[in-house]
Amino acid sequence: MPVARNSSLTLSFILVTILLDMIGLGIILPVLPQLILELTGDSVAKSAVMGGYLVFVYALLQFIFSPVLGNLSDRFGRRPILLLSLLGLTADYLLMGFAPTLGWLFVGRALAGISGAAVATATAYIADITPPEKRSQRFGLIGAAFGLGFIIGPVVGGELGEFSPRAPFYAAAALAFANFLFGFFILPESLNIRKRRRFDIKRANPLGAILAFRPFPVILWLLGTLFLFSLASQTYPSVWNFFTIERFDWSSSQIGRSLAVFGLLFALVQGVLIGPVVRRFGESSTVILGMLAASIAFFGTSFIHTPVGLYFYLVIGAFSGLAAPAINGLLSRQIPDNAQGELQGAVNATNSLTAIIGPLAATQLFSYFTTSPQAPGYFPGVSFFAAGILVIVAFLVFVYAVRRFHLRRLEEPESRTRIPDIAKPGEIAVPPRAENKK
Repeated sequence: MPVARNSSLTLSFILVTILLDMIGLGIILPVLPQLILELTGDSVAKSAVMGGYLVFVYALLQFIFSPVLGNLSDRFGRRPILLLSLLGLTADYLLMGFAPTLGWLFVGRALAGISGAAVATATAYIADITPPEKRSQRFGLIGAAFGLGFIIGPVVGGELGEFSPRAPFYAAAALAFANFLFGFFILPESLNIRKRRRFDIKRANPLGAILAFRPFPVILWLLGTLFLFSLASQTYPSVWNFFTIERFDWSSSQIGRSLAVFGLLFALVQGVLIGPVVRRFGESSTVILGMLAASIAFFGTSFIHTPVGLYFYLVIGAFSGLAAPAINGLLSRQIPDNAQGELQGAVNATNSLTAIIGPLAATQLFSYFTTSPQAPGYFPGVSFFAAGILVIVAFLVFVYAVRRFHLRRLEEPESRTRIPDIAKPGEIAVPPRAENKK
């Protein structure tokens, strides 16, 4: 039986699933370099290169499989995809914990990328059980779960790593499997059989997932906005530690505390603040407020010379968390229920693509402007400056979409063009053509 739309228990399960996934991911970060060293015997520098390749494999597989799992969930329902992903994450952590060679770590990370792509299905599940006008707020709860997971995970992983570099992997496996059992006995299906559609491999790939929304050009413009904004946001996890060491000679504990402050504030913004802001100003204005905060933070950070000033811009930067959930809320409003999985697959693939491009671009820029004699000058904050420019471009794309497709009008349920709930088999429902005006 489909789940009730307002079930707090099922919403809690989805948020706990995402929280535990992020804790499971963060819990291994402090000990991954040590495990690579143990398996290879190489230097720290070479181990860091291997760690970069492991991140690349994870992001690449998530990019490829996000549309696949999103489309599968539109065909078979959200529940089986979510449960299989939890089993996949359990197997991943066990593989990495028992890995006898470096190759097994890559197998585990590939499996994690495939399983982690089910975040799109989790987001689609929330869209299924949430009225359109409340989706931005609940998408913000997903962001809060991400933020809290990345705060809790590294702390727990660091403590468990004192016993063994493999201990955090076993703990992460236990968390994933416990949540699988919880979901197996508690989680009902959210997508009614009458609203499902057949699986089409031509659409179950990153390019196909995007092209499938050609009947909805507003989706393409909003995905472009999300891509540019998310690409800019990759700067924080990519170069924050290098930047603060270069500029302020911070220790690892100082870096960790600063990231914990950002993560906590970011989680509060997405979990608590976004609902009232969307209700007060609407989703379009909320996106613009988030982008404004991001641009101020990025440009300010790029030129800062004092730790106090850095924390000031870090606090402002946390309010950038308003933008992405509001964009996702707007995206979710534009399509029918039987395409939510495909949409969230495209969204997750977009975010995964930025995770492939962003870290490489940000670190290369930082390295060039701090060490290369060919650089026009010494500028360790260049990556943040470039991120600020990306946010401005994202803002311009979004403003065009707002004006071109009248998104402010579409935010009001009573004035939206109605889209059929049920499409023909294998198709996304398309909006009716506007009547020709004489």
